[in-house]
Amino acid sequence: MFKKILIANRGEIALRVIRTCREMGIKTVAVYSTVDADSLHVKFADEAVCIGPAPSNLSYLKMSNIIAAAEITNADAIHPGYGFLSENAKFSKICQEHGIKFIGASPEMIEKMGDKATAKSTMIEAGVPCVPGSEGILESLEEAKKVAKEIGYPVMMKATAGGGGKGMRAIWKEEELEKAWESARMEAAAAFGNDGMYMEKLIEEPRHIEIQVVGDSFGKACHLSERDCSVQRRHQKLTEETPSPFMTDELREKMGTAAVKAAEYIKYEGAGTVEFLVDKHRNFYFMEMNTRIQVEHPITEQVIDYDLIREQILVAAGVPISGKNYYPQLHSIECRINAEDPYNDFRPSPGKITVLHAPGGHGVRLDTHVYAGYTIPPNYDSMIAKLITTAQTREEAIAKMKRALDEFVIEGIKTTIPFHRQLMDEPDYVAGNYTTKFMESFVMKEVE
Repeated sequence: MFKKILIANRGEIALRVIRTCREMGIKTVAVYSTVDADSLHVKFADEAVCIGPAPSNLSYLKMSNIIAAAEITNADAIHPGYGFLSENAKFSKICQEHGIKFIGASPEMIEKMGDKATAKSTMIEAGVPCVPGSEGILESLEEAKKVAKEIGYPVMMKATAGGGGKGMRAIWKEEELEKAWESARMEAAAAFGNDGMYMEKLIEEPRHIEIQVVGDSFGKACHLSERDCSVQRRHQKLTEETPSPFMTDELREKMGTAAVKAAEYIKYEGAGTVEFLVDKHRNFYFMEMNTRIQVEHPITEQVIDYDLIREQILVAAGVPISGKNYYPQLHSIECRINAEDPYNDFRPSPGKITVLHAPGGHGVRLDTHVYAGYTIPPNYDSMIAKLITTAQTREEAIAKMKRALDEFVIEGIKTTIPFHRQLMDEPDYVAGNYTTKFMESFVMKEVE
């Protein structure tokens, strides 16, 4: 087992990893940028090393600084959390070269699943259902037109190195294709330094349902059932739940089997997520695989009583998994609390938190790194907390979430708490009747 783990991340995920390490008797090293010196992950770790100034390219993305921090503290493993370097094949390889265990996917695995076009062709080989589309990267506009004609409009153009909705365009008819091709490539080049595009059939009225998997170093994988992540804004998830209100036992079995097949085909090691689009007829199609822990992992932990961070560490240390699949015993919902103004187009709202009152009670979990007096820097992702409620039924989990949101007080900045409170009363959400298009018609109501 590892003696000391460096957490190459910040905020609530860094704190989350530190807590599990402490329970396992493993020492921890926090790294931080100059603006994060007062963050809780820095205070709670056994050691802390400043790795640079606020911009992430000079700190949390600066591989040489992180490796140096690991070496001077004698850390024998690095946990990357999510975001930043968690799916960076080069960083995974550098860790290998320095004899430091990367608690995540191997460089080969990240390369295979990180590039979406390569991932899709790999999944086709594995026999996992995929959305009809181009075979790899589109070489030209002419080829894009040909593929679109073959699979039929509407189609979706996607950046092969994409994420967060960048480099994506929905195209409903041929006349729109050329403009979409040019603008998507420019956006992708600016965001990822890669303008490679591929095309897929546009799935109408889709649900975004992902399956949590864990694989060990012996080629065995298991699934931990699904999470429904369909409530999104600009391809960014806002809330997630498990089990999905759209799921049936038969569909769960099929999707779970497909996800395990995908993981075992590539001999996946670690915690990962196989993401699917599911149409209104419950046909499902592979979308992508995230080779890391997900933001929304707590809801899976809640419904099966399982510490996914602990499992990541055990698998990385060479411990085999049991191989059994897990199914939800309870219902859990997560609301991502962001420092954003939901009444003003979700504009970021960094600044100092003057008052904070955290909700509590049975079935309420709050994962956060902020506190009264903490200043949220403008340099990073705006998520400041994850509020999770768990109950016997979906109706009870929603009622609990309403109560928890009513108790949750954060002053000094704007947050998305009012949005989530309104969402919990939205008839279509309450009925479980939502798709990835849900937010296109959602309007915040002014509170008197």
